[in-house]
Amino acid sequence: MCGICGQFSYEHQAPISRREIERMASSMVHRGPDDDGYYIRGPIGLGFRRLSIIDIDGGHQPMCDAGESVWVVFNGEIYNFPELRRELESLGHAFRTRSDTEVIVLGYKQWGDEVLNRLNGMFGLAIWDERKRRLVIARDAFGIKPIYYKIADGKVSFGSEIRTILAVTNESPQPDPSALNLFLRYRFTPSPYTVFKGIRKLAAGTMLVFENGKSRLQRWYRYRPEPFSPPKSEAQAREELLDIYKRAIKRHLLSDVPVGLLLSGGVDSALLLALMNLYGNSWHTFTVGYGNVFADDELADAAKTAAAFASNHTEVLLDHQTFEQSLPRVVEFMEEPVATSSVLPMFFVCERARQDVKVALIGQGPDELFGGYRRHVGVRYGQFWSGLPKWMRGPISSMVEVLPRNETLKRGVRSLDTPERLRRYQQVLSLLPGDQIDGLFRADLLPTSAGDNILESWEEFPDLMDQTDELGGLQFIEMRSTLPDELLMYGDKLSMAHSLEVRVPYLDKEVVEYGERLPANFKVRNGGGKWVHKEVCKAFLPAEILRRKKRGFASNVVDEWFRVARSKKMDEILMDRESQIFDYLQPAAVRELLDQHRSGASDNHKILFSLVVLEEWLRASFVATA
Repeated sequence: MCGICGQFSYEHQAPISRREIERMASSMVHRGPDDDGYYIRGPIGLGFRRLSIIDIDGGHQPMCDAGESVWVVFNGEIYNFPELRRELESLGHAFRTRSDTEVIVLGYKQWGDEVLNRLNGMFGLAIWDERKRRLVIARDAFGIKPIYYKIADGKVSFGSEIRTILAVTNESPQPDPSALNLFLRYRFTPSPYTVFKGIRKLAAGTMLVFENGKSRLQRWYRYRPEPFSPPKSEAQAREELLDIYKRAIKRHLLSDVPVGLLLSGGVDSALLLALMNLYGNSWHTFTVGYGNVFADDELADAAKTAAAFASNHTEVLLDHQTFEQSLPRVVEFMEEPVATSSVLPMFFVCERARQDVKVALIGQGPDELFGGYRRHVGVRYGQFWSGLPKWMRGPISSMVEVLPRNETLKRGVRSLDTPERLRRYQQVLSLLPGDQIDGLFRADLLPTSAGDNILESWEEFPDLMDQTDELGGLQFIEMRSTLPDELLMYGDKLSMAHSLEVRVPYLDKEVVEYGERLPANFKVRNGGGKWVHKEVCKAFLPAEILRRKKRGFASNVVDEWFRVARSKKMDEILMDRESQIFDYLQPAAVRELLDQHRSGASDNHKILFSLVVLEEWLRASFVATA
């Protein structure tokens, strides 16, 4: 796990300044405190900061082939590199290191851009082809590792973090109102947009190619899920998924440094720990929580899981004051605002884990892949709603709309009458209706249909998901859009803030591509989600763990604080007309959201927390406001 950066003057072939590349790399020392490296030659400059995980002595970057015709800087891990190495050796390639980086170098020489489709792992990388004067910048299939870039005056600047680009930007960065609109709709900013004008991020599974004085953006990962034929039986699916999990866990444990696990109280991370015990024991596990200050805490559940599987367990205890005081610092590390309430727990559990391990596994993925959220249950059973006659749907819709709170249910019902598939998914994923979000902004600040930009970022998906059922289509988008740019983005930033590499075994390419071929009834069944995943869990986890309700990674605490209006920060920001958010938003519209929430008419804690996070981002991000 590392940080990469670079510049390429692809139009004018002007020489790149070594000082600028060094400044870019120095801005992200936290990502790679063990080593640095540079390749500067004419119009190309590559920089690297290293966190040594595999081949500690031989993995220095930028890395090249023996003839120095291909150079690579690479952030991430390639879990199938031993198999790729053997294949490349059989084709006549000679390796000089034990590093997974070298399979990218020699794989590109053998297969060209197709090497990306052969990689099973997480990566943000850049490949410089010296002979063709060609640069390829790519993000992994499911967006576990981020890549940002800015194109201006015939030159691209790129890096693992936004700060690398800001380090060589002469003008003050400005926020993009359209991107702020997207953030308030979804709690994150979908690729390729960022909240900074002029700075973009690669979407999961895409690449930027620069050659012959031109640039092009294209999707390299074009997997098209097809239902199994013949369909899998329940027993087959259970057994095959277990075997795939075992292979994925074994791959993700490959390391030359200590490995641990970020353990919640739920079944996903518990299964990870059980499967890790097949390949070792006494693993370090780490849990964060709030103890007796919050009734729905999961410290006790995680401790029982750790005891059941004999891990070396550590608890991290937070309180309300720590949460509010630390929020500005955490938002600054994220660089982009993400209003998922588990950002604070993630930051502190990673800080503690880094004291004992350099690599930690985490259980993200099964919710999106196998239907673990309430919205998945709604989409799964939405087909029954669409089959009702209009004279029945109308009164039911009206009853739902007047219910206090229940915002997820309201969004789901609104979406079911939308004939266009992508717009249905957009409505399911939006915190509030688009016109309500638009109404928060000052007049004449937003271009027309700013919030629909997310549909443009999904425009390639319909052809790739044409054989998925309704639930599978939503999950296809979540795996390539919401998961990479929300949970995985802050997971990367907040772990690397402490020089900790976080790995996501459930997002192993083999796991995802298998799960996406399963039908909806293998995911949501009898009103609950993750059916086939839980069937696998039954073989390893005690009944007590299987019965636990879904809590998230100590995240519900902020929801509770906002429900009962205990947050002083909420008042200080949302009631103060001098807050920077009001350079973009209308105070009266924000006050109305707060009043609705406190009266119990609507459950607005998510959008209110988003507004608080947005204010902290504006204060911390070097932004000159409008």
